[in-house]
Amino acid sequence: MEHTGQIIFQFLKHYGYFAMLPLMIVEGPVVTIIAAMLASLGAFAWPVVLFFSVLGDLLGDVLLYGAGRKWGMGFVHGPGKYLGISEELVLKMEKYFQKHGGKTIFAVKSTTGLCWATFATAGIVKMDFRKFLQYSLLGGIVWSGFLVAMGYFYGYLWRSIKQYLSWIGVIIFVVAALSFVGITLYKKKQAKEFLK
Repeated sequence: MEHTGQIIFQFLKHYGYFAMLPLMIVEGPVVTIIAAMLASLGAFAWPVVLFFSVLGDLLGDVLLYGAGRKWGMGFVHGPGKYLGISEELVLKMEKYFQKHGGKTIFAVKSTTGLCWATFATAGIVKMDFRKFLQYSLLGGIVWSGFLVAMGYFYGYLWRSIKQYLSWIGVIIFVVAALSFVGITLYKKKQAKEFLK
């Protein structure tokens, strides 16, 4: 994660806003935190980072929804298995859609680590697209807002302390990386509890 983060950091610094949206579609959380750190240091405007984060996240969700809707379980048995989506997981998620629909999208988006399986399942069960979009957007605003705030805070720390300690940037980058790993582990734990 740390090495990947450094590559993304340098890439964003060099290519700016042009690189941000495509990267956020592929690896939204990491890119959002790094872009928000750079925004705190004056490289980007944080509202633009937040906008691109929400948009990139939403576009990724729509792609998974579309794949699930078009290919159904064929997607799960094909490319989906490389994304960690199994037929068993999709069948479990389907039960939640029957009971809760949009609430499931919002809850998963903002709390658990089941996003890919959930959005593909939403397409497979042919959830109303407008409803899917609405709840995905709301959950994305909460999640992206949290990531931008976290990244901005770490950037602020680095800016405030760097005059006293020349190596503080490395420490803050490591802390940011550890925070992301911690959030990822928490979301995986939440996912297991969600499926009980």
